[in-house]
Amino acid sequence: MNGRMFYLLAALAGGAFIPVQVALNTVLRRYIGAPMQVTFVSYLAGTLTALFICFVARYPLPTATALSQTSWWMWTGGCLGTLYVWSTIVATLKIGATLTLALTFAGQMVAALFLDHFGAIGLAKYPASPARVAGVVIVFLGVSLIAYTKR
Repeated sequence: MNGRMFYLLAALAGGAFIPVQVALNTVLRRYIGAPMQVTFVSYLAGTLTALFICFVARYPLPTATALSQTSWWMWTGGCLGTLYVWSTIVATLKIGATLTLALTFAGQMVAALFLDHFGAIGLAKYPASPARVAGVVIVFLGVSLIAYTKR
């Protein structure tokens, strides 16, 4: 398998994990309570998993020097992840997993299009070509079909 194929499959697998995560967190809410409590438990489990993988793979912990070279805003990714998990827990019970994830995906596509186009936050620039914009519009059309389908 060539390098590009590995990354394509990794991204596809990561995407497939998201609805399972949303479903698990939504079920966990029945037992734990408030969405933010479930988010905490989810991130705690994720942190322990990451720590275990680092230990098994023998990845060293970041050095104090490396950490001191970062800026405060670089740490907000975890905060945004927390808000993402919380929002899916809140929304899934009211609008279902399909619409929740369709809207989540549409939001991701719009944000990604802008990040790529402007090379924001240190990313490489990938212009918002007509084909890329059309792809995002098609995503929104798909979301509309999901949103307006009656039970």
